[in-house]
Amino acid sequence: MFRGNILCLPTNKKPTVYIMKNTFVLIVLLNTLQFFGQNDQKAAFQKNKYDLAVSYYKKADFVKAIDLFSLAAKIKPENEIGQEAVKKVDTLKEILRKEILSHVIGTWKKTGNQPVWSTTTTSTNQSSFDEVVEIKENELLFYEVDKKTKVKKLLKTENLVYNDAKSYVSVFSEIILSDGSIWNCSLNEKLNVLHVINVAVKTEEGIQKINSNNEESYYVKM
Repeated sequence: MFRGNILCLPTNKKPTVYIMKNTFVLIVLLNTLQFFGQNDQKAAFQKNKYDLAVSYYKKADFVKAIDLFSLAAKIKPENEIGQEAVKKVDTLKEILRKEILSHVIGTWKKTGNQPVWSTTTTSTNQSSFDEVVEIKENELLFYEVDKKTKVKKLLKTENLVYNDAKSYVSVFSEIILSDGSIWNCSLNEKLNVLHVINVAVKTEEGIQKINSNNEESYYVKM
């Protein structure tokens, strides 16, 4: 519109608002699509791990199966696959704990903090006592045994309590002692060497992982 020599431009700013609204809607749409895309990827990854766990379960390779079921349960714990994975983990925990317990029940002598095969033939332990642990179905008994007289002195007794909270190495073979220390226990292939390593500690603030200088010990069956 012209008024004399002056050009009068429209002052309506609605098109700018309209463009901003469209841009906002587009951003929301893109974010929504990205969210669902990520969810689909997580669901596919979860199903892959669950199916792989089932294949190991059918082969009776329960250790690999429980690790994969545990992973699948953590990816999307709220969906059907996640809930089924949790049930499988609970079932396999019982099976594997009974199996390992059947092999470790008995008396074990501490050999040190190095694997048995790496130690020299001459013992470096100059102590007049051996450290021994007797493992029962529900408790652990720690002894000091005189090397000469073979007299045993009971040092402490611990209830056998599994770590069912937050595991760091294994979901079935970690135990908690009364001082809050959490130990992962494993056997060698011949089932005659027991390896225990301090992987975490339970405090009032929760469970804290030990990332370095982990205390560990090796025991041989007597």
